Amino acid sequence: MSPIDISIFIIYMLIMLGVGYYFMRTNAGKEDYYVGGRNMGSWHIGLSVVATDVGGGFSVGLGGLGFMMGMSGSWMLFTGLLGAWLAAVLLIPVVKSQPRFKNLYTFPEIFGFLYNSKVAFVAAIISFIGYLGFTSSQILAGAKLASGTFVDLEMNTALWIMGLIAVVYTVLGGIKAVIYTDTIQWIILLAGFIFIGIPISYTYVGGWEGIVSSLPAEFLRFDNLAWQDLANWAITIIPIWFVGMTLYQRIFACRDEKTAKKAWFIAGLFEWPIMALMGVTLGLLARVAFEQGLFTDIVALADVDPEMGLPILLSQVLPAGLMGLMMSAYFSAVLSTADSCMMAASGNLTSDILGKKLASYGEAKTLRVSQLLTLVIGVLALVIASQMTNVLDLMIYSYAFMVSGLLVPLIAGLFWGKSNWVAALAAMIGGGGLTATLSILKVDLPLGLDPNFFGLLLSLALFVLVSILFPTYQSKVKTHEL
Repeated sequence: MSPIDISIFIIYMLIMLGVGYYFMRTNAGKEDYYVGGRNMGSWHIGLSVVATDVGGGFSVGLGGLGFMMGMSGSWMLFTGLLGAWLAAVLLIPVVKSQPRFKNLYTFPEIFGFLYNSKVAFVAAIISFIGYLGFTSSQILAGAKLASGTFVDLEMNTALWIMGLIAVVYTVLGGIKAVIYTDTIQWIILLAGFIFIGIPISYTYVGGWEGIVSSLPAEFLRFDNLAWQDLANWAITIIPIWFVGMTLYQRIFACRDEKTAKKAWFIAGLFEWPIMALMGVTLGLLARVAFEQGLFTDIVALADVDPEMGLPILLSQVLPAGLMGLMMSAYFSAVLSTADSCMMAASGNLTSDILGKKLASYGEAKTLRVSQLLTLVIGVLALVIASQMTNVLDLMIYSYAFMVSGLLVPLIAGLFWGKSNWVAALAAMIGGGGLTATLSILKVDLPLGLDPNFFGLLLSLALFVLVSILFPTYQSKVKTHEL
């Protein structure tokens, strides 16, 4: 990259750090740090939600899908739209209308109300582990972008540079810094796609004629996928809108139910078709460039990591100045998710896991301890990211672990009126444990289905079976209380 590109990128990063420092000075305590004072508007929340959900991992992952399968990869984020809108209609009215949820900070605290403190603690462990892995995936996405763009920058070096920047401004500013920077970062990313990345790359590969002459016809259709692809995406991504700690923090941060629902509708629309189509289009254009032999002096097609195709394309086609702007746009997507996931994991650790130990601290000391623990989480996420190679896999594993452990007890408690706490523990441990085991061991499963299918089935079976066998462990909360 040229000196002007490097300068643009450095200025952008300094601005993000400046936002973190500003909110460090204005945050009065835990209320500001974790839920933004509970008075935030729909557009800031909506853009923050989509920036968090799509972010760098899905930006890089979508590029990889576009590289491998073309436009059909966009269906992955269609499941995000469904999840967002279902949550707006079904979940948000319950959460925002329940007076006992009014002063909550975290998602596992809802389990404490529905069941008891034991269930809330296990939910916090599951959520913490999931978001630690998700933070790692975003940092890895940033490292892939950086190493693909800066030719002389080694992957691990890029990983530590990107990770430390994300960690520092998140530690300083808390959720307010995260939400306001997410708004800025999402606008930058969209502008980068629309005005820089897509038009210049499209021209570079020879326009429509270059595309159709270089790719098989199925890359330009929307049916170039197996039903298992859509099913696996749906079973993992749709439920995360009901069990994602980052999303509950934003529900709690909204000033009222109407604001929250509007924010979720905004987020769903930006996920699909807007972000989905632009992300896979850039990945498809990268594949065209490789098929045309334009980058054979850099890497052979057979050896390329599909998720690296997009950053390599951009590093070759963008002129000085625009390269810095486009890389800032992509890095903004990475940071917008990494910071939110760090805040989620930090909230789980401080409020749900260590809450009793911190209860005697004053507001100022609690805030400092929260910042310190966020720093520890960020560094741990960096270490995990350094051991992984595939962004999308790490994201999906993290999603699946949370979904298979938390979805059934949540739905049962909120909508089914079944709140047997022993059944909830069995469902969490059994479902999450099976999904994690199948994923780690890479077991070949029937019909090519995701481990999450089997984890959810086991979770549901255990909840129902234990509820029948041990009815005396039914919690006091009843459906009419919700």
